[in-house]
Amino acid sequence: MNIKAVQSENLWTETPLVYSSHISDIIGCSAYLKLENLQPSQSFKYRGVSKFAQQCKDKHGPLVHLMIASGGNAGLAAAVVARVLGVKCTVFLPINVSIDTQQALRKQGAEIVTIGECYSQTLAALRDAVKKDVNAVLVPAYDSPVLWDGHSSMVTEMQRQLPRQPDAIFCSVGGGGLIGGIMQGCKNAGWDEVPVVALETTGSNCFYNAIAINTRNFTSKVPIVPCAEVEDSSPYTVEIVEEHNIAIPHMKALKSRAASLGASSPAPGVIRMAVDRAGGIKCACIPDEMAMHTARLFGDDHKILTELSCSTTLTPGYNREFLFRILGPTFSALSPEERKEKCLVFVVCGGVKISFEEMREFEEIVAATQVQSYWSVQIGGEETQVPKQ
Repeated sequence: MNIKAVQSENLWTETPLVYSSHISDIIGCSAYLKLENLQPSQSFKYRGVSKFAQQCKDKHGPLVHLMIASGGNAGLAAAVVARVLGVKCTVFLPINVSIDTQQALRKQGAEIVTIGECYSQTLAALRDAVKKDVNAVLVPAYDSPVLWDGHSSMVTEMQRQLPRQPDAIFCSVGGGGLIGGIMQGCKNAGWDEVPVVALETTGSNCFYNAIAINTRNFTSKVPIVPCAEVEDSSPYTVEIVEEHNIAIPHMKALKSRAASLGASSPAPGVIRMAVDRAGGIKCACIPDEMAMHTARLFGDDHKILTELSCSTTLTPGYNREFLFRILGPTFSALSPEERKEKCLVFVVCGGVKISFEEMREFEEIVAATQVQSYWSVQIGGEETQVPKQ
């Protein structure tokens, strides 16, 4: 097979969808895990980024220079696919990105520029650099229909792998690339009515805030664009994006350890899709400590290390009361026999920003919270508490 033929094919891996007896026993229904941690770059990012990179090489030729701003995982996806395609790649990183992440990028042959205290500053620096290189193409980390189309392939795979249509799909959200792909995939599969659950950590929840301000704090099924003025005490400013007729929050500060969810604002096109979606989007936010606790439990049960952005997705699978609150009274009122017939999918999105040392640190942090018997969470505009389980 010649190189051109190989490169015309999708570069991502079809990942397993595995039944989790551990989670199924906890929640009383069939739980499946979509293992995106098995992609070549160890996260779902490889799907969309590889598709974008292939199109760039097809359009601009072998001298194309892929340039991306990233907290780590999107950058690693770009670096891996650049090595596969034989093109140059430069990754711009915030200055606080770990040495381990930088080394992972260098192992793939990427050049690295560390600049900016947060992703938005890093992205601004990247845009300036792209203008100075005639071969450069800015690779988006999450805000592109091409990325969403690539990510949607995981739902196409689910449709083949599942025994039937799922009753809900759970995923974590940062800037919205993953959930944009899931919504697109559901549309392609005829699953527009399937509930999609978006989970974030408190302090890094731009998607939750975006849905709230465009639906009057989750009370309106019809999108209502507010004014751009907010109180000075608000954790975000608001921009009206006329192209999508949507309001977008820009977080003033990010206060979560889940660095991969650390987008200060979500993709406007994804927010538009979410508020227009027939099946809607269910949104929830959790404290970092709850994600840390889940990462340890999941690691013990499944022998897989997950960074906080990934374990955030899994928290409803390890706290039945939290799951019931998210899915609502109709689901929680089901009898045990009826619930056994339900099928839920958790997207294990992957990510490289985790280590044994960090897991030990998480365990110490969680231990310090044991004086409280509950977790404080936000679900669909309401602040509530769920018991620790």
